[in-house]
Amino acid sequence: MMREQGETGVQTHVRAVRDWLARNGRPAQLVTPFSYSRWLVYPVFGLRRLIDRVNKPASVWWYRYWHTVFLRRALRRRLSGGDTCTVYAQCPLSAYAALCARVSPNQKVAMVVHFNLSQADEWATKGAIPRDGAFFRSIQTFEAGTLPKVDALIYVSDFMRRELERRIPALARVSSRVIPNFLDDPGESIGCNHQADLITVGTLEYRKNQLYALEIVNAARKQGRMLTLTVVGDGPDRAMLEKLAAERNICSQVYFTGFVSNAAMLMPEHRACLHVAHMENLPLTLIEALSRGLPVFAPAAGGIPEIFEDGIQGRLIPLNDVAKAAKLILEWLDDEEKMASVRPLARQRFMDRFEADRVGTHLVSFLDDMVR
Repeated sequence: MMREQGETGVQTHVRAVRDWLARNGRPAQLVTPFSYSRWLVYPVFGLRRLIDRVNKPASVWWYRYWHTVFLRRALRRRLSGGDTCTVYAQCPLSAYAALCARVSPNQKVAMVVHFNLSQADEWATKGAIPRDGAFFRSIQTFEAGTLPKVDALIYVSDFMRRELERRIPALARVSSRVIPNFLDDPGESIGCNHQADLITVGTLEYRKNQLYALEIVNAARKQGRMLTLTVVGDGPDRAMLEKLAAERNICSQVYFTGFVSNAAMLMPEHRACLHVAHMENLPLTLIEALSRGLPVFAPAAGGIPEIFEDGIQGRLIPLNDVAKAAKLILEWLDDEEKMASVRPLARQRFMDRFEADRVGTHLVSFLDDMVR
């Protein structure tokens, strides 16, 4: 549903899959709503900005309806010849568009589950639609009607497999596999100058919970340690977070970078990665941190416990006890021998579980089996 370029987890995943396919001689084509006629697409999408100012639920409806319409038309143009292929859909709307557009039973539709809980939950968390209202329920009903019709499902976490099969029992009959997000190996970061203790990366919004990260810095100060934190990203919560940093008198310890393209490049300048989201499916930020040998500190929310082993490559921290969270983090950061021993373990976890050649082979093998 998105533009080709961008820094969301979905866009990063699509790039990783396309790069793997290209390296292995597998033809692939990216189709988005923007693949359709620009003279029609851009005015329709631009009108949403005006709608959003006066009615956010109507803006969400407009987004979902018109993005699906244009994607379906673009896909129909691509699939009209009936060639055997796999459509690798990134969300329920794109899966629905593919199911409507295909013209042959040899055109298979597989969907990867990126969203957290449901797309209704994601819109509600952003404050765009009322939680548990009629629109919220209609989105969940749409998912329950669409997902059982696809040929295969790829879950990036076992957490989401369990969650969706509980909510939509018919999914237990759909061919599926748990295959995590993956990334190319960036190589070992050798001799890096650690300019700060912690880095946290993500859109500055409620779900990502950067407020709690700042409270951890404040709690550590009360425990006698001046933690430094780099906050990478931009979003609606930035002004609130900067105000909080001033109120807690930690401005000199917290640096806001704003949006940074390829933010993972900043990770080797830090000693560890902090991630405190309320809910996550399988965040790529933590996988990027492991790939660069950074220990990770994160809550046991959603699929996060599937990324690292508590006490081995990082620590699970509570979201309801900031003093305890700070204490757990400081126990590791202030033990250089421990930190030195964890870095290679973090890298090895990445290479074993999330490295592109290893996981990409698994993913494409599953898709090939679906076609056969």
